[in-house]
Amino acid sequence: MSRASEHGWPQGGSLGDFARRWGVRLIVALIVIAPGHRMVARASPQQGDVMTNETIVELVEAKTGETLIIDLIKRSRTQFDVSPSAILRLKKAGVSDAIIEAMMAKQQGEPIEATSATDGSKDSTPEASSGFPTEIGVYVRRGARWAEVLPEVINWKTGGVLKSIVTAGIVKGDVNGRLRGRHSQTKIVLPAEFLILAPEGVAITEYQLVKLHVKKKAREFRTVTGGVFHASGGAQRDLVPFKWEKIAARTYRVVFEALPPGEYGFLPPGQYTSASASAQLGKMYTFGVGELQ
Repeated sequence: MSRASEHGWPQGGSLGDFARRWGVRLIVALIVIAPGHRMVARASPQQGDVMTNETIVELVEAKTGETLIIDLIKRSRTQFDVSPSAILRLKKAGVSDAIIEAMMAKQQGEPIEATSATDGSKDSTPEASSGFPTEIGVYVRRGARWAEVLPEVINWKTGGVLKSIVTAGIVKGDVNGRLRGRHSQTKIVLPAEFLILAPEGVAITEYQLVKLHVKKKAREFRTVTGGVFHASGGAQRDLVPFKWEKIAARTYRVVFEALPPGEYGFLPPGQYTSASASAQLGKMYTFGVGELQ
């Protein structure tokens, strides 16, 4: 037998005859032997697998857990719209702040923060068994956790002629506050939920919510003119009324469904009580509400 016949090459046949005879068999063999390659191709991500804002809303409406949604955001291809107007629509659809923050981080290529106070989140706070913070301060809800609103230092200055009632520690006259920088580090998306944990013996009605005026390098405001017992004149121009609900001892819940865009701050009581100096320091828990597009 010739070498050609030994390898299946027909005697007297050409290379073309061999290719026509075995080529078909080779193609069939590849399809039968290596079906996995075809399966891998079918399993590759398609355009329909990209997570969008609509996907998030559908998951929320299906009562999917927040942790699971954030995990899907981490693992999936995404194409999110995180403009202020889109975020507003997400909030109206019931999407939590933690999910929106994960969407923004993924869109910007940043690491996605953990979602609970026990998983190493940088702004988690110690919470009691009730789920509320235990330290005095102001907090804003971020998904399933309460994030601390860090206070800023106020430089107090008095304007006009001051009249002091020394025995009561009450100052009559204009009292102006100034904070460095044009914007607060704490940004919120409406609707927003705050928690105020007051010191012992302090009522929520002693807190003021103040609208700040943004200047070139600072934010300014005017607090109560004429002392805490005489609120009249220009003092009221910067005060913003707010509703509250007591939910635990010294713990008050404040919800804002709507606020004009700008800079705000919660002013705790006892921040200005003496007329012995023309400038003093105090503190304010500030936050910013972004412009809507």
